[in-house]
Amino acid sequence: MDGLRDSKKTTEKSRKKLFWEIAKNAMGVGVGIVHADVIDRINILQSTKLAMKTALEDLGMSPDILYIDAVKLPEVNIRQCSIFKGESISASIAAASIIAKVVRDEMMFDYHEMYPLYNFKGHKGYSTKEHMEAVIKYGPCPIHRKSFRRVKDIQLPFGPEL
Repeated sequence: MDGLRDSKKTTEKSRKKLFWEIAKNAMGVGVGIVHADVIDRINILQSTKLAMKTALEDLGMSPDILYIDAVKLPEVNIRQCSIFKGESISASIAAASIIAKVVRDEMMFDYHEMYPLYNFKGHKGYSTKEHMEAVIKYGPCPIHRKSFRRVKDIQLPFGPEL
């Protein structure tokens, strides 16, 4: 597939085009979403594994092998190949990274509609200066991971003492 590579090395326009090509040509596409409160409760690594297992269930088929970027899913009874920096090596992992990034970006556009003060459509949830300034000014909103160091360490203003 022309232009297929790590989602971090592609433009937004290319990712969207590739998203539809992947969806059209892949044997199956599954997506797993884990919300901030769950990430705060079980940690980012366990949340990543949970999202992968959910994506596998969403796939609607049982593949012969899973190509996974850097981690393993020991409780999944399917042959696995864990590849460090896999999105730069494996077309399957690169395709998964494109699907994940486009879905995440679309979620950020939806969150922007819900919480416009944070400008999620601009920074897409990444911890940019603008994003952190909004968290300082307005406090974290429900989609912020309270366990994320840059959010956890923010000194929030307190109101007058009673």
